[in-house]
Amino acid sequence: MTAAQDAGASGDGFLRIALPPGGEVRVENRRGGVSVEVWDEESVGLAVAAEAPAKKSPRAKSPLNVERSERLLSITIARTAVTTQTRVDLRLRVPASARLNLLTSEGEIEVGGLPATLSARTISGEVRVNIPTPPNADVTAQSLNGTVMLGAGVDEAGGGARTVRGKYRARWGEASRAVNLFSGRGRIHLTTAPPVDMAGARTNAASPPRGNDPRDIEQTAPVRAPAPPALEAPQEVDDDEVVRVDADLVTLNVSVVDRASGRGLKGLSRSDFKLYEDNVEQEISHFEASDAPFDLLLLIDLSGSTAKVTDLIRAAAQRFVSATRPQDRVAVLAFTSGTVVVSPLTADRRALLDAINRMQPPVGDTRLYDALAAAMTYLEREAVNTRRRAIVLMSDGLDSTMPNVTGVGSALRYEEVRDRAREFDGLLYTIWTSTEYEAFSPEDIQPETFDLAHDRTKELADAGGGAFYFVERMEDLAGAYERVVADLGTVYSLSYRPTNTQRDGKWRAIRVRLPRHTDAVARGKRGYNAK
Repeated sequence: MTAAQDAGASGDGFLRIALPPGGEVRVENRRGGVSVEVWDEESVGLAVAAEAPAKKSPRAKSPLNVERSERLLSITIARTAVTTQTRVDLRLRVPASARLNLLTSEGEIEVGGLPATLSARTISGEVRVNIPTPPNADVTAQSLNGTVMLGAGVDEAGGGARTVRGKYRARWGEASRAVNLFSGRGRIHLTTAPPVDMAGARTNAASPPRGNDPRDIEQTAPVRAPAPPALEAPQEVDDDEVVRVDADLVTLNVSVVDRASGRGLKGLSRSDFKLYEDNVEQEISHFEASDAPFDLLLLIDLSGSTAKVTDLIRAAAQRFVSATRPQDRVAVLAFTSGTVVVSPLTADRRALLDAINRMQPPVGDTRLYDALAAAMTYLEREAVNTRRRAIVLMSDGLDSTMPNVTGVGSALRYEEVRDRAREFDGLLYTIWTSTEYEAFSPEDIQPETFDLAHDRTKELADAGGGAFYFVERMEDLAGAYERVVADLGTVYSLSYRPTNTQRDGKWRAIRVRLPRHTDAVARGKRGYNAK
């Protein structure tokens, strides 16, 4: 970095790094926050602010890592194993044409202006985005355990400040810029400001509110000129919404196993597959082999019925992480009445194991269906488009909406979540852990309810194109996880553009054959609704 600074540093303290139009800037800071301004230059400006260590080691290495390929600039501040590590904050200036992807652990994320696309994710930090007027964006903002705070006039001309719990979605103007914001435990602030001076200076704009009181937005939100009417009215959306990035391209993930042995088949090529939609053969336009990377999400049920075996669940989850392939990224979510992010998507196995070791059961009732919908939304938003996706659900299948299951259950109905699993752009594996006990009174959970939980958990796996595993004893959970990982290693991805281009909402049946391998069977989703 010293040599780079000598070559490209400007007088304002920013290192200049070239970026082609439409290039991606990916920033991960595990030791502090990230502050971004959008400017009119085609390069990226980078400045680093770090606390001075009490005692500097002559062997200490810089935590900053900058890598650049043809269209990707990656900036990383890694977390170290030292508990007294110094804080490091990043300041960036990015072109308006950039695709920006930000990730922190506890650090705050602040963005002034809008790049072409913006994805900002943090485990527990706050996210603040100041949007220039007139607004022109498709915005999704979600805080799992916090709030989305909207400044005055954000979602309607002249409208006042308000607070939204959970998830907020709005389309402003032509919505040509995509904004996706997520925080596990922090708040998200959306404010508007007059147009940004593209040299970096902001005119007549107040800074985003920093107080801890929700009323801060009302007191300090900047005054702006009335915005032109939006093409669509802003709306708060539920987690069961499905967004298709490319509605014309159908992607199918299939695992291929030998009928006799049940073992997965690796090393297959595109020419081994024949794909049919409604019995009409389709041309496979894109193919990914079984060794292509996954973004995996492990969803763990920590409700009251599993509280006595939390240590076993932790150990099994760590076995799952250890069994995954190095090229796979893994996220861990846990749920009871709420869903918490134990660890965001990462390839850092040590960070994953440490997060699972600290995992504590959330308090409350069991809302399985809401949690599964939230997991699908999380992975659809956070996963990289070039990676395949899969969710692994561990649960006894009991939701508090079911007969004799105490507490307040999910807001979503089972049928809604099952249909969502059919539309999910990925695989869903389910591991059913039996918690059945003998019912001594009519108020106890009856055998019919446990049977229903079993059947629904299996049906979810069928709808999600994955596989169902039954674990009778929690001591066998780790083995089930390892079988899932082995199964994922035999998954192939096939994409095609349907010859039937009508979007009439009707069911399209999909069938996959392997003519050269007569003893093999392809297991995956059986179709989709042409919406």
